[in-house]
Amino acid sequence: MNAAITTRLLPRASRHFAHLRAVSTLSNNPHIYVFANPQNPSSYILSLLPTDPPSSSLALGATTKLPPTPQSFTENPRLLPILHSVISENASSDPQVQSEAAVMISNSGVSFFQTARRQQTGSAGASDQGGYGGGGRGGWVHVADQRRIPDFGRIPDPEDIFGSVEVDGQGQFVDGHGRYQPSGTYRICTNDGILGLTDFMRQRLVQRLKLEEAAEKDKA
Repeated sequence: MNAAITTRLLPRASRHFAHLRAVSTLSNNPHIYVFANPQNPSSYILSLLPTDPPSSSLALGATTKLPPTPQSFTENPRLLPILHSVISENASSDPQVQSEAAVMISNSGVSFFQTARRQQTGSAGASDQGGYGGGGRGGWVHVADQRRIPDFGRIPDPEDIFGSVEVDGQGQFVDGHGRYQPSGTYRICTNDGILGLTDFMRQRLVQRLKLEEAAEKDKA
């Protein structure tokens, strides 16, 4: 067994009884399933869904090496738009994002946000003085990948930031959902790993992918 993958047993229903089947997952991310690529014997398909055979249009992508690296991994271009849609709808309900918003409006959170802003802009102008990122008007909270948690007071690397949601001066998400804005810099696979979602967001993404998978089967 490749040290980069592990084996899991999943139930498979048959006409008369249920039995177990073995599937492989990444050892450093057990929520990602590994399948042989029928289109290319020298590569693997990586998916959040255990369905075998997998849908390449709903997979994370393909890799010629396990564990995947930025050099070995080819991203599925359809996946990121789905991911951003799920984050846009659910970020304001994610406990991790809610915690980040609460920190931002606390005394320490204001300091953190202003530090992050200065790192991004290289300045400490009037908008950084005496308010929640700008005169008590609130600010933006990053929604980030969990594969590499930055040190306290630092913002995640651009390739780890899915996007940002807007919070007002009272710590409430603007328009109820935070008006999520994708960063345009996120990468599914980096040298630090591949797609590290919070449990909450991963569950929401898997739910969406299952709906997309059912729709594909209905069309077939």
